Amino acid sequence: MPILQIFLAVCLFFSTSFFAANPPRFKKITLTSTFVSEGVCIGDVNRDGKKDIIAGAFWFEAPRWTQHTFTTEVRYNKSLQKFPEGYPFKVDEGYADSFAQFAADINHDGWVDVIKIGLPGEAIHWLENNQNKPGLWKKHELYSSFGNESPLFEDVNGDGRRDLIGNDSKNKRVIWLEAPGKKDTTWVAHVISSNPTLGTHKYTHGLGFGDLNQDGRKDVIIKEGWWEMPIDLTQNWTFHPLNLSYDASQIYVQDFDGDGDMDILSSSAHDYGTWWHEVKNLAKGDVETHLIQKELSQTHALQQHDVNRDGHADFITGKRYMAHNGKDPGEFEKALLVWYELIPSHSPTWKAHIIDEDSGSGIHFFVQDMNRDKKEDLVLSNKKGVFLFEKL
Repeated sequence: MPILQIFLAVCLFFSTSFFAANPPRFKKITLTSTFVSEGVCIGDVNRDGKKDIIAGAFWFEAPRWTQHTFTTEVRYNKSLQKFPEGYPFKVDEGYADSFAQFAADINHDGWVDVIKIGLPGEAIHWLENNQNKPGLWKKHELYSSFGNESPLFEDVNGDGRRDLIGNDSKNKRVIWLEAPGKKDTTWVAHVISSNPTLGTHKYTHGLGFGDLNQDGRKDVIIKEGWWEMPIDLTQNWTFHPLNLSYDASQIYVQDFDGDGDMDILSSSAHDYGTWWHEVKNLAKGDVETHLIQKELSQTHALQQHDVNRDGHADFITGKRYMAHNGKDPGEFEKALLVWYELIPSHSPTWKAHIIDEDSGSGIHFFVQDMNRDKKEDLVLSNKKGVFLFEKL
């Protein structure tokens, strides 16, 4: 083996050993302790070269996280749930009309805009950046009815622009919305499935986008199975049954046991549990479900990421604090935020590392380097507030 290769191998061994023995730590920064949204996104709103945080009707200006209002179009559905006496939660703040938010330059003017996905099944909008001018941002309808509680923002057609994946619950179909080109702001709906019984309810839980059959094209996955992406995206997507047994949040695809085929990772939205589903025979829809953890409930958001930089994809999740305002199992337990370290083998296991005990996660959160230190930080928003966890 050449000397350079030996040197690099030794460096890799010691670096991965160091990170494995010294799990990463995070510094918690509370931007606000007020409930403003369950979704959050990141973008350089004022073009000063720093990444800002957008949650609900507000954007928080880096690096001091000054709060600015950019829209008033966020409302709350009140909850009538009875809470234990003295419980520190405002009962009148049941659900925010901001389940997910994504940042992108929609009109190609060089300024980052915001896609706001409100309550499932309702119209979704994009808000046009006002380019540092005073006043609120202009609101544009993006699509008339968009459902699934874990909508995705992914590049479906490979044109370099991120599209939206979810459902049109009014017309009972699963769709992807193609991002507009440079001379337009219209999002074009493409049908993935017209079967009204598969993933079309506005409160559908669980959605994934990954190459399950390893043909070089990413497929769309729900609890009941997966749609195979066709070569020609104008053609129908073929559905294959694959029962994952449990309602989920985000769904990920990876070969966890090293047997050459892809397996599936999912977490429970409103109960206890996170699982990996071992694919035994993809053609027959044969899977075996393995429990990863059953101590943490309402893991309504999931991100896959190599947290300790050992070359293996770990995952991060947390409690969606008061997801159903006191009705779900474990709602009054600690709002944990946890990363699970993958211990790879033919029978893989995961080791839990608690990041925080008083935040949890919302419906969507992001893993991104916020301060240019080449370490990925966590950004989230839920009923506990809006938080940044800087990786130390």
